[in-house]
Amino acid sequence: MLSNAVGKKAIVVLNIGGVIETASWTNIPDAVLLAWQPGLEAGNSVMDVLTGKVNPSGKLAVTFPVSYDDVPSSDQFPGYEIGGETDDAADLSGFSLMSRTPFETVYDDDIYVGYRYYNTFDVPVSYEFGYGKSYTTFEYSNLQLGSTTFDGSLTVAIDVTNTGSVAGREVVEVYVSAPDVKLEKPEEELTAFDKTKLLQPGETETLSFTISAEDIASFDEATTSWIVEAGTYTLKVGASALKVNANAEFEVGSEISAGKVTKALTPNRNFDMLSKR
Repeated sequence: MLSNAVGKKAIVVLNIGGVIETASWTNIPDAVLLAWQPGLEAGNSVMDVLTGKVNPSGKLAVTFPVSYDDVPSSDQFPGYEIGGETDDAADLSGFSLMSRTPFETVYDDDIYVGYRYYNTFDVPVSYEFGYGKSYTTFEYSNLQLGSTTFDGSLTVAIDVTNTGSVAGREVVEVYVSAPDVKLEKPEEELTAFDKTKLLQPGETETLSFTISAEDIASFDEATTSWIVEAGTYTLKVGASALKVNANAEFEVGSEISAGKVTKALTPNRNFDMLSKR
């Protein structure tokens, strides 16, 4: 990059609507700002962040894989032709579409959607779910559970301290790893999150969360119900799906019901779904 070559900072601003490949070039610029598609105020917002008027505190709600081949659905998309009638009629806009042939795509990732897949199967990523930079730093401490036994509800508290030199906000993410008993589980799942107030340098805030049975339940297809299986659970608190700053364990003594649903829209055939077993 010319600006970088002459001693100036080179910053890439991503004005995008979805995940793109970044692994091959992110070590070239000095920084990357993900703006998504912010609309008419994009210029003002971007400049506020780049000049330090605003300290960024956003976190990724998606995972940026190293390559497209690392996405679990890449070998299935866009699918394949299936039997059925083709349709050469014009669409609603009046434009003619050629040979609209029925296609089928099977998304076999099942419970391993997004970060659940990458974390469970140890697939390297460019930027993990929950990732986000700040102009300051934060320290997590004093993780407290209301109880080490879960009976349908659990309170969690964590202290977050701004250890840097400028004011900033931090998004705190709470994940839970559930035991594999009769149901298969991903490595962890996001259970709760919250953002601190604007913390001045050296300032500390305590964030509190309440975890319910619905938050950590898994779906049992055999009984069409949500259940919390008995066993040892690990609660992880951190800044992203891969950056865990504190953890603790709690026990579920016996299976807890978190609701039953009516079986509907059942597939008319079986599918081979992704599994770690």
